[in-house]
Amino acid sequence: MASPLEKARKDPESVKAKILLAARRIFGVYGFHGTTIRMVAQELGMDISTLHYHWGDKRDLYEAVVLDINHDLGQNLINVEKMIHGLALPDRLAISIDYMTEYLFAHPEISNLIIFRYFGKTREEAGIDFKVPEFTYDIARSMGLVKNKKNVSSHVMLMVLALMNSMHCFISGEDFFRPIVALNRKEYIAEAKKALKFIHIPAFTQGSNQTDK
Repeated sequence: MASPLEKARKDPESVKAKILLAARRIFGVYGFHGTTIRMVAQELGMDISTLHYHWGDKRDLYEAVVLDINHDLGQNLINVEKMIHGLALPDRLAISIDYMTEYLFAHPEISNLIIFRYFGKTREEAGIDFKVPEFTYDIARSMGLVKNKKNVSSHVMLMVLALMNSMHCFISGEDFFRPIVALNRKEYIAEAKKALKFIHIPAFTQGSNQTDK
């Protein structure tokens, strides 16, 4: 029997899909503890009982959001890997930064929820977590920093985490950073990409002789 998440992904116009999309936005703004089922129901103009019927309780809905985000991130990493295969490391990094930054800015709830999860003082007790370690291994392999993802050193892991977390900070911190630099959103995204490349392409290139190849 298909799960509510599978049904939502199969039919983007369904009630389940609309609930999932609203839940992603609201959890992304308020986190697990700051979000209530009532908030999601009000966003959609539906009764709480209807939402419970489609998804169960708040924990069920949050876990569906995490699974949905994990699926989307994994698919986008596959897309990036196809684009950068066989290119030189600086080109792989530049394309990856452009692609993933655009994707994350279009879906800021992803960065917000990851930061809530790993840097918040209050942790939710959901049974499903973001696949950050697995994604880190995949990125290290895509960048050519390791031959496979079974044996990744702490040095390489931290290099990749630095790249990922700096992306998330630019996205999750947009409302704080953008007034400081006095840029509109399009300009801010473009400058964020430039800054990420300025920081990480030299760092990865210079550090490539310390990788796990």
